[in-house]
Amino acid sequence: MKFTKMQGCGNDYVYVNGFTEKIDDPSAAAVRVSDRHFGIGGDGLILINPSDVADFEMVMYNADGSRGEMCGNGIRCVAKYVYDHGLTDKTSISVETLGGIKHLELTVKDGKVEKVRVNMGEPILECEKIPVKADTETAIDTPIEVDGTEYRMTCVSMGNPHAVVYVDDVAHFDLEHIGPRFEHHERFPARVNTEFVRVTDRHNIDMRVWERGSGETWACGTGACATAVASILNGLTDHDVTIHLRGGDLEISWDPDGEDKSVYMTGPAAAVFDGEIAL
Repeated sequence: MKFTKMQGCGNDYVYVNGFTEKIDDPSAAAVRVSDRHFGIGGDGLILINPSDVADFEMVMYNADGSRGEMCGNGIRCVAKYVYDHGLTDKTSISVETLGGIKHLELTVKDGKVEKVRVNMGEPILECEKIPVKADTETAIDTPIEVDGTEYRMTCVSMGNPHAVVYVDDVAHFDLEHIGPRFEHHERFPARVNTEFVRVTDRHNIDMRVWERGSGETWACGTGACATAVASILNGLTDHDVTIHLRGGDLEISWDPDGEDKSVYMTGPAAAVFDGEIAL
């Protein structure tokens, strides 16, 4: 199988051209290629396929083989792949995902995509649709007890479920211990991605993320969007924020009172290397 390793802010995936490559068991393949000791190494596997409803389809699998609905960093790399590999010459494309059709604007420099702006769609705040078990219609600054400690969380879906939790110290937070307990908490029927964040001012947020099915990753595009939405809803930031992640920065814009209520994410995309692996 031919592949390209790519990363967006350190959130790295193995990409396969589904126009030319066929994988019989992509779930098992994701586990194999994601292993950082015995495989290629990555946060998962992303297939770039033809689509009947958009320019391309993105099919993503997490490192544990589970299917993921959407990945903001991953979809930016899809845009770079299809343009840089000549699958399209358009700088505005649409991509089908389990989280809906996303529209992307490509910034090209010297014939290569340098960064991508993604219309991530409107955030979903209804608990039933996220999903999260709660006694209220939405879960904004709502308490949750995890491992004997009460946290305050705001829950958002960006095509996949997120719980945004505010902490005093992001850098030294015990993510390896607490992350899995959020992911598998009984209040999240489909498990959850959890962002542990600290707002530094009205335009800047520090964030670490525990991704469902992958553990801590260096960035999460949908998580950055969910974090911005949560922070705006809680009155902590303005409508344009920069999310500082371990792998780099993402610019997020959202105006809940505007005519366009979509969340917009802008960030880099980079190719790491090409290769072949026997499955």
